[in-house]
Amino acid sequence: MAVEKTPKADLRAKARRYFEVSLIISLLLITAAFAFFPDIDREQVVIEASQETVKVEDIENTRQENRPPPPPRPPIPIEAPSADAIEDIDISSEIDLGVQMEAPSAPPPQQQDDEEEEIYFEVVEDPPTIIGGMNSVRENLVYPDLAIRAGVEGTVIVLAYVNKDGVVTATEVLRGIGGGCDEAAMEAVKKVRFNPGMQRGKPVNVKVSVPVRFRLN
Repeated sequence: MAVEKTPKADLRAKARRYFEVSLIISLLLITAAFAFFPDIDREQVVIEASQETVKVEDIENTRQENRPPPPPRPPIPIEAPSADAIEDIDISSEIDLGVQMEAPSAPPPQQQDDEEEEIYFEVVEDPPTIIGGMNSVRENLVYPDLAIRAGVEGTVIVLAYVNKDGVVTATEVLRGIGGGCDEAAMEAVKKVRFNPGMQRGKPVNVKVSVPVRFRLN
């Protein structure tokens, strides 16, 4: 048989009513407090914050210390002659101090060439010209047999060194074609004479280029 609670002992049934009554009483008390005590001095709260001081330190620049100089190199050992290898020299036995000695004669002076190296100009006021023109060169020119058989043709540029008398003292090839034509051209130029080059009215040594043409008929 189940046990039934009496209505007086049932607390849950009156809990809602008790909550509502207590809420009304608390609201009345708060309203009465504001009505009878309107001015309430509030305590001012001052918050003091300590100011931190930041100190900035200057950082010194890194200094590079002077390094000490490197130690000197050790001296190279030199072999000294041993005491056994040195022989005593008797000066009195070889040289008589009472005899007057003659000083050695001075060496003969070097012979200087009276003829200084001749200078050849490359550009002058009046360049040298071939006496008789290029026909003189053709008359002395011999066409090599090797070049004829090989069919070599072309122009050889010969550099001639012409002295004050118009004589060719030396030649060299500036541009050759081979086949023996270079040598033949130099020989032909050496055999001709030139009117010497003039500089300020005086004959001078001049370098002049002569074109020698080889052509098969």
